[in-house]
Amino acid sequence: MSYNFERLTVLIVDDCTNMQQLLRALLLAFGFADVHTAKCGESALKVLTSLKPDFIICDYNMAPMDGVEFIKTLRSDDQSPNRFVPIIMLTGHTEMTNILAARQAGATEFLAKPVSPQALYKRIEMVIERPRDFVETKSFFGPDRRRSSLADWAKDERRDVSFID
Repeated sequence: MSYNFERLTVLIVDDCTNMQQLLRALLLAFGFADVHTAKCGESALKVLTSLKPDFIICDYNMAPMDGVEFIKTLRSDDQSPNRFVPIIMLTGHTEMTNILAARQAGATEFLAKPVSPQALYKRIEMVIERPRDFVETKSFFGPDRRRSSLADWAKDERRDVSFID
């Protein structure tokens, strides 16, 4: 399916200027007209006080505030400008511990570098077509980490999730 993205706003959070330029070029080629950038999580939080993006693409490894800390702050801070914004975590460090850390922080989607146009477009489609409900517990606020709703499972196929806080 092809989308008209011209009215959507995107924030790219990445400390690598080349990656910012690559992502910007891909997004412009997809039809986005309003693409903003920030160099790290701290500067992104400042940008978000005046910008309301439809989604964020965020690098994992940045300094002084990395992507995981940025997402945790955005999702958990009472003063957060937009706790519900979808976030696509982008990284070249695709070890399972990093994927789980991003997921636990509240990332909506995960995308491995080197990024292809098709993979980026697919993640954007997922953010649009399959928005996730948000969950709040004592230790987590963010998009539901399960890909399927419990209603999608037959009763005898459901896992016991009562242990989740």
